[in-house]
Amino acid sequence: MHRCLIIDDEELARTLLKTYIDRLDYLEIVASLENPLEAINILKNESIDVIFLDIQMPELKGTDLAKIIPSTTQIIFTTAYSEYALEGFELNALDYLLKPITFDRFLAAIQKIKKEKLITSTEDKITVKSGYDLHKIKYSDVLYIESDSEYVIFHTNRKKIMSHQTLKSLEEKLPEMFMRVHRSFIINKNYVTALKGKDLFLTDIKIPVSSSYYDLVKNLLF
Repeated sequence: MHRCLIIDDEELARTLLKTYIDRLDYLEIVASLENPLEAINILKNESIDVIFLDIQMPELKGTDLAKIIPSTTQIIFTTAYSEYALEGFELNALDYLLKPITFDRFLAAIQKIKKEKLITSTEDKITVKSGYDLHKIKYSDVLYIESDSEYVIFHTNRKKIMSHQTLKSLEEKLPEMFMRVHRSFIINKNYVTALKGKDLFLTDIKIPVSSSYYDLVKNLLF
């Protein structure tokens, strides 16, 4: 889950971003602010993963606020003025969205957040505890991972292994070959063969794709 902050003095712009964020169940809005000065206390007291930050605002320019935002927080600038793009990237912004922002362009920016958040692993295996046993599983052998209440099930080429953990806690530990496509499923992108309606196929295995992930799956995998 990525915790988001929206800062924009235009109500319509804030409403549009909120609509886009609400469509994706791996994003959570912490606050939507008109005044950028109000963000300072929030940033001191809350863990924020990404800020959608307008640049031209009367109280404080977004580029000035960006200079005091913690380095652990990603910034996506949103503005109607393309001339600010260079200044935005000089501040190490993750992306720069020019208004009016389309949902496809918004998704492309969000995917950059997800890639930044992935934990890079030098290993090609994951150690999974199942009961009293420990299993070493090659990432390349995992077809998909399924949530089952307080457990996850690793479906591999040869067997199934159940482990007492949540899909949410596992998601950010996995390498880039994996992708969340449903609240109950993470798939290995290397095994994807087709998308038919709202069903993703891993050869002959059918995995449901939730509405909130559908556009992301379609744009990134096909």
